[in-house]
Amino acid sequence: MITPATASDAPLVIALWEACGLTRPWNDPQADFDRALANDTSTILIAGDGPHITASVMVGDDGHRGWVYYLSVDPARQKAGLGRAMMGASEEWLKARGCAKIQFMVRGSNEAAMGFYARLGYTSQDVVTLGRFLAD
Repeated sequence: MITPATASDAPLVIALWEACGLTRPWNDPQADFDRALANDTSTILIAGDGPHITASVMVGDDGHRGWVYYLSVDPARQKAGLGRAMMGASEEWLKARGCAKIQFMVRGSNEAAMGFYARLGYTSQDVVTLGRFLAD
């Protein structure tokens, strides 16, 4: 069953993100988790097996598009449909809020992720992502 995460799920969710290689030194995963749960325009969805969290995804509505971050499935449970289920739950969460489009960023070198999303019907968009860090 896929349910919204609560604050008490943070340690297990963050451990899953780390096990999946999704965290980066410049992003504080605890701050990301807390921020996602702090308002009604974003959430973290989780799937579990008893006390274990086997999959998670952060999803948000920026008022124009829906965004997905931190899609993670326990490496020992991958290729069992959990990633597909989490993306489906993300789409449903966004549709319920009136979002017309879902998008996310994937590192260009992550061929496994690109293949996974292609199998779900996602396509590369003709855009360039620009950015810079705002912290000092």
